[in-house]
Amino acid sequence: MKRILLALALGCAGATQARITEMGTPKVEAFADGSQFGAAGAYERVSGVARGELDPADIRNRGIVNLDRVAKNARGLVEYEVDWFMLRPVDPAKGNGKIIYDVTNRGRKFFHHWIMDGAAGNDPRTPQHAGNGVFLKQGYTIVWSGWDPDAPRAGNGMAMKSPVVPNVVRVIRDELVSATRGPVLQSFRLSYEAANLDKGQAKLTVRRKEKDARETIPAEGWEYASSREIRLLPPHKLAVGSLYEFHYPARDPKVLGIGFAAARDLVSHIRSESNARSVLAIGISQSGRYLRDFVHQGFNQDESSKKVFDGVLSHIAGIGGVFLNAEFGQPARTNTQHEDHTYPENAFPFSAARLTDPVSGRNGALLREDGFDPLWMDVNTSTEYWQKGASLLHTDPLGHRDITLPGNARVYLIAGTQHAGRTGLKADFGPCMNPRNPHSPAPALRALLVALDAWVSEGKPPPASRVPTLAANTLVEAANTGFPALPGTAVAAFVNEIALSGDWVNPKEAPSPYRALVSAVDAEGNELAGIRLPDIAVPLGTYTGWNLYKRPYTEGELCDRDGSFISFEKTEADRAAKKDPRPSIEKRYGSHAAYVEKIIEVTRNLVNERLLLLEDADAYVKAAQGRRW
Repeated sequence: MKRILLALALGCAGATQARITEMGTPKVEAFADGSQFGAAGAYERVSGVARGELDPADIRNRGIVNLDRVAKNARGLVEYEVDWFMLRPVDPAKGNGKIIYDVTNRGRKFFHHWIMDGAAGNDPRTPQHAGNGVFLKQGYTIVWSGWDPDAPRAGNGMAMKSPVVPNVVRVIRDELVSATRGPVLQSFRLSYEAANLDKGQAKLTVRRKEKDARETIPAEGWEYASSREIRLLPPHKLAVGSLYEFHYPARDPKVLGIGFAAARDLVSHIRSESNARSVLAIGISQSGRYLRDFVHQGFNQDESSKKVFDGVLSHIAGIGGVFLNAEFGQPARTNTQHEDHTYPENAFPFSAARLTDPVSGRNGALLREDGFDPLWMDVNTSTEYWQKGASLLHTDPLGHRDITLPGNARVYLIAGTQHAGRTGLKADFGPCMNPRNPHSPAPALRALLVALDAWVSEGKPPPASRVPTLAANTLVEAANTGFPALPGTAVAAFVNEIALSGDWVNPKEAPSPYRALVSAVDAEGNELAGIRLPDIAVPLGTYTGWNLYKRPYTEGELCDRDGSFISFEKTEADRAAKKDPRPSIEKRYGSHAAYVEKIIEVTRNLVNERLLLLEDADAYVKAAQGRRW
């Protein structure tokens, strides 16, 4: 790749064409102490702040909410700034001429940690951050940028600067929870600045569980700590896991939809200046939902009528989008059975296939069929079937029949994995009743990303979709999975229903007509369908995508997006003593050598099916050889 002109003002562009006008003064540093990554050689870190402009009159920008209501420059364009960062080969001739764009999640870079098994952290610079370096060895340039103005900048967080819509005040709703997705809190930060501190214009309620009735906390029971923060006053005590809702007049909404256009224009700029052969995008969780909206809302066509992303892998997004392109949007929200349940996230169309929704009467598909759709992969863990309606990616909206996806789309379940699955997790309890699931889906993700590249670059179709189906009797109601009765294990028998709540400020939820289903399991509780990595095909325990909260949390609710792990007993004597219905490891495999042989067989098959890379197969076998019980 030739070097990007990092301080280029594109004076040759049309006067009213939206574009990146400046990439800023770049900071260039060595990466991983100059380590060599195969034929690609050494990598470097390059970062800066880009400036861009958007034309509100351009048809490709008209869908950005409130873009026409903010200040414009002398050319009638709306200006913004965005953080950007890349890892690229020091010698561009050694690169493969391809870009992977990793959509940041709440300002955080995920690719090096979640996909390459590197050390965690938002400032990748050491050999440890490179992990297995698999995509660096292949010569990819990895790019990140900010897209959420409110993403935390602490710890090298990436964000953007977006204009504020003037003279807008509106009563909105914040759902506020302590400890379930972060530390125990003593006060609550608001999503927006309160327009005034008149407590008579605000209302605070609390309920223990999502379906409980709301109880009003009187005005004397809380106070504004500032225009962006409230706290409870005695005798009221903040209860972990309880759902507090605060209605208040808010001000200063930003034009959040610029976050889509900023990524579009930055990636197109980098692609053009580097003569990249292709661009792949990957998004994980919130950023996977971002990519679903990015494509569906038409941002995969830039203002030069060129495709932005050739291929997209959306991981652990379920059927959701991101609450971004809206006045007073709150993109950090994520809908689960207990939290954020009535915020906008899940709306038809769910699937890449064109369908008719019998509820709304609408006909549509996630993909636009306009010539700018990327090759598409939806990849999910078990958790998204329980919490994010993932079965509706491959059934009709009512869950009555399997559907056929278009040829440019695939859907995969990575069996027996949990939402935040990645390397280094432990089977601890956290806030849940059962030990949490340590099974990493990353080996399958690496193989699928390689397959996506071959699909884009060579026209070689990837593996067929791997999901539970109604036809095979592997897609079932949550209460009918066949999960065994395991001593001391709390079992989930319900899913997060797809909420139809109407107005997100004053939601009035109705029973969901949509039918979210989950995978059936075998006699040991492991899922029958999907990509069954060695930990599931040759198991040492039961892995699920669900768990339940324990006290002092909201006992019995689905434990956020955590799964469970229940290990097998080592011997038949232990199994009998604990009345575990599952065969012991001793009974199941007979010998350590027999166990290793099964691992070798499974990994060989997965490699042949292009669902596992050879180096990951070798790692599984080596781990099995060194494992003792």
